[in-house]
Amino acid sequence: MIPIRDQIKTRRLPWVNTLLIIVNIAVFALQWLAGASQDGELLYQFAFIRYQFLSTPTNFSNVRNIFTSMFMHAGLLHLAGNMLYLWIFGDNIEDALGHFPYLIFYLVGGVAATLAHVLTNPFSLVPTVGASGAIAAVLGAYLVLYPHSRVLTFIPLGYFMTLKLVPASIVLGVWFIMQFFSGVLSLGGPDVGGIAFWAHIGGFVTGAVLALLFGKRQQNARHQPRW
Repeated sequence: MIPIRDQIKTRRLPWVNTLLIIVNIAVFALQWLAGASQDGELLYQFAFIRYQFLSTPTNFSNVRNIFTSMFMHAGLLHLAGNMLYLWIFGDNIEDALGHFPYLIFYLVGGVAATLAHVLTNPFSLVPTVGASGAIAAVLGAYLVLYPHSRVLTFIPLGYFMTLKLVPASIVLGVWFIMQFFSGVLSLGGPDVGGIAFWAHIGGFVTGAVLALLFGKRQQNARHQPRW
């Protein structure tokens, strides 16, 4: 399933979410302009590497890379998929939490996702990049705050695709179940396909918990369709 848009209107301009998307795109553009050789150097300089972090957790660059890695991506499809989900679901979480709390929420979700990733394979030297852990926190919060929202979604039917309005609980629930089972299968082995499943799981759970603790207090969103 590929989500296209949700049906929850926002009451305020989601400028923090928009800025996050712009920064992610700008960083990827810098990676691309650096070229293949220099991009590799940038990757090892600013990506998060689990073993290095656990070896010297108080080292500034290792702590810094928890945050810099959130804005780097391994390829155009990696970037596009992450930004699509952030664009669809992030504006509503910013609307529910407020601008500055949403930024803090996003970063905390990304940190929690990274730490969950560390716990599953602490001796890995594979660089980790991508916003998907923080975005998974956004998805977890969306499921808690807007479970009855509907999402316009591309659904594959054999060789064809159809557009359907699907409850957010199904779209995000299916996504989480896929991440969870893939994460369980990856335990004790190498990273599957370069995907940090446990970062996604950790981010999603963190976002859901934070939404339960804080989001319900601030949320007064209007559940009005956009069409």
